[in-house]
Amino acid sequence: MSLLADVAAASFRIFDVARTTPLDHNLRLSERTGAEIWLKREDLQVGRSYKIRGAYNVLAQLDADARAAGAVCASAGNHGQGFAYACARLGIRGRVYVPGTTPRQKRDRITALGGAAIDLVVTGDTYDDAAAAAIEDSGRTGATLVSAFDDPRTIAGQGTIAVEIVEQLRRAPDVVVVPVGGGGLLAGVASWFAAKHPAVRVIGVEPAGAASMAAALAANEPVSLSRVDTFVEGAAVRRVGDKTFPLVRDSNATLTTVAEGRVCTEMLDLYQIDGIIAEPAGALATAALDHLALDQGATVVCLLSGGNNDVSRYSEVIERSMVHRGLRHYFLVDFPQEPGALRRFLDEVLGPDDDIVLFEYVKRNNRETGPALCGIELGEPEALDALLKRMEASPMRCQAVEPDTALHRFLL
Repeated sequence: MSLLADVAAASFRIFDVARTTPLDHNLRLSERTGAEIWLKREDLQVGRSYKIRGAYNVLAQLDADARAAGAVCASAGNHGQGFAYACARLGIRGRVYVPGTTPRQKRDRITALGGAAIDLVVTGDTYDDAAAAAIEDSGRTGATLVSAFDDPRTIAGQGTIAVEIVEQLRRAPDVVVVPVGGGGLLAGVASWFAAKHPAVRVIGVEPAGAASMAAALAANEPVSLSRVDTFVEGAAVRRVGDKTFPLVRDSNATLTTVAEGRVCTEMLDLYQIDGIIAEPAGALATAALDHLALDQGATVVCLLSGGNNDVSRYSEVIERSMVHRGLRHYFLVDFPQEPGALRRFLDEVLGPDDDIVLFEYVKRNNRETGPALCGIELGEPEALDALLKRMEASPMRCQAVEPDTALHRFLL
């Protein structure tokens, strides 16, 4: 069967399980970009992400013997929820392998959606560690491995989103922006549009710390990244799929990356302005809009792919956003071991709109100076130059803690 036929069959198969999620016009993003921005709200899907589409499409096609043997999957969290719900719905015993970086909220949702049908296994530090464990389980037990992205049935299930977009708009959009992890969503959506509406520009967005599809396209084959930033855990994949890669390569889709700090800023804007709770991977598509070349008035659909964000992570989200926007900086400051040193620092170095948000200092009586770790929040990013000049003029030695250093990562 062709991908178009597979997607059509998947749409029929998942009709009474996956919701037709809203396509909402977003005023904030439309005003900022000059384009007409629409959000495909897969954060309101079963399991709060699009993953139910692919997982159910795979499991629903298993015969009686395969269902009796059970199923297994690896997940950063969202695929596991879709898989768990599908197993419970179809009466299939399943096991979900997740890395230790998967937020507690997602783990709890997997067990809640799967109930007695699901066993949750936490293993390794990355999605790829969990994937290796799931593959071993499948080979040992005979359970069906339900890939999060690298299976034609999964790809076809994710591709049903493209069908809904056109049906809801009653026409093809000019641009579609989707997040990219292993490539299943991009492969399904981009291939469907390439076949049905080739004029549509499809853009895949990867986190800067896990741009595995861009690496694959550069090498003309899937390659493994040496290092992955797992903050955007829903898209933090070290190596894209062998089946997703050629579909993406041949679809004419383009790719871009977004810094994790920019993702955090967009998460906060979605929450504070639009009233939408998005996880990091869920905010990838809209976070990229600022640096995309969009025509004025173009119809742009962004996939808001997940709403499984643990509230305990918002402190880190705020911190990363502040650093990314240039509002928060950290310094190691050598203070003289004498009374009034801190007061002089406040009076002579800090500006009127600057604030200390972190101060850790241990006085050592056997030294002339004592080090302190100081976090400073600026009133505006442009105030940094003046702050650095005042530090240089100060008798105290001040050393910036640069982003991406080990100490800076420790702070975050």
